[in-house]
Amino acid sequence: MARFTYRLPDIGEGIAEAEIVAWHVGIGDVVEEDARIADMMTDKATVEMESPVAGTIVELAGAVGDVIAIGSTLVVIETEGEAATEAPAAAAPPPKPSPEPVAQPMPEPEPVPKPQPAPKAEPQAAPVTMPAAAHPVLASPAVRARARDLGVDLAQVKAQGDRIRHADLDAFLAYGSGQGYRPAGGSGRRADEAVKVIGMRRRIAENMAASKRAIPHFTYVEEIDVTALEAMRADLNANRGQRPKLTLLPLLIVAICKALPDYPMINARYDDEAGVVTRHGSVHLGMATQTDAGLMVPVIRDAQDRNIWQLATEIVRLADAARNGKAKSEELSGSTLTVTSLGPLGGIATTPVINRPEVAIIGPNRVIERPVIRDGEIVAAKLMNLSISCDHRVVDGWDAASYVQAVRKLLETPVLLFAD
Repeated sequence: MARFTYRLPDIGEGIAEAEIVAWHVGIGDVVEEDARIADMMTDKATVEMESPVAGTIVELAGAVGDVIAIGSTLVVIETEGEAATEAPAAAAPPPKPSPEPVAQPMPEPEPVPKPQPAPKAEPQAAPVTMPAAAHPVLASPAVRARARDLGVDLAQVKAQGDRIRHADLDAFLAYGSGQGYRPAGGSGRRADEAVKVIGMRRRIAENMAASKRAIPHFTYVEEIDVTALEAMRADLNANRGQRPKLTLLPLLIVAICKALPDYPMINARYDDEAGVVTRHGSVHLGMATQTDAGLMVPVIRDAQDRNIWQLATEIVRLADAARNGKAKSEELSGSTLTVTSLGPLGGIATTPVINRPEVAIIGPNRVIERPVIRDGEIVAAKLMNLSISCDHRVVDGWDAASYVQAVRKLLETPVLLFAD
């Protein structure tokens, strides 16, 4: 028998350390070569680490949430025969992109169950016996026990990977039917639990705190009549052919981009350490997207050069990539201005937190049909509030209000969106 020390390899250019966000093995587990042993998070990506040899795990570097240096011991594996005592400092497998967390809140409409921490040592998943013609459900004993306590049928839970994990169960509870999943005869009461803030959630928390601590925010909200815009959108969708269905967002992005040349201070980044504001000519628009892993902000490059159909296609592509964990690192960084929308949840108004080092963030709210007075007559109109939060060190209140009024004019007279 021999002991093999696997040291954390260089998993990204300029990366000095990485955080343990998940262990897939525990002390005493037998692993095959290339089996997943841990997930490590850097500033840019989550990397799946695989065992370079087969054997038995005899030592782990630390607990979930611990940060270890490149080149330090990740695991020690007891192997058969005369194996090498250390893994070479080779490059890690290609990273699975994980977004740059942004300092921006997504208001929760209602409480959702807190995620359960993954167990330190989780046994290999085993198929559950299913009726004939059904697909086997893969899940660990811990996940099965929790689902059983909650009264959840695992066959109804969608797995994001090769098996159902606690995060998949959390997502099902949060976004599934949301009703009836309680032990028979139970009140649904659960004991308090302490959930360690790690990985993506920790980075979101750190960046949000840094943004609010460093940036003097102010928020301006304006009401916009989108009756004509919604009518035009309906006509465009009725004649779209094979093109994607239009939401309000592509039309809003066109208005945002068309109004920016007269208000360059909105499309900017502020390096407060260097004391330099960079006003960008191109609009690389961040699109806040809620996923099971947390808030991600994929970036629509050169949004000012895309028409509404191209924008609609790119919005769908980037949102799907972010939610499926397939977005590339370059698609999750470099935004110059961000839009955040709660979609159908909408809300009346929002006060979004700026995605530092940007200086502004725009939030459309829910479209509501209400009576308004026009020319002395009461008529029905579709109204939407538009919020903008700005960095008061760079953007004056007058400039923010003037910019939103320019966007409002374009949206209330939608033919201007297509005028040169």
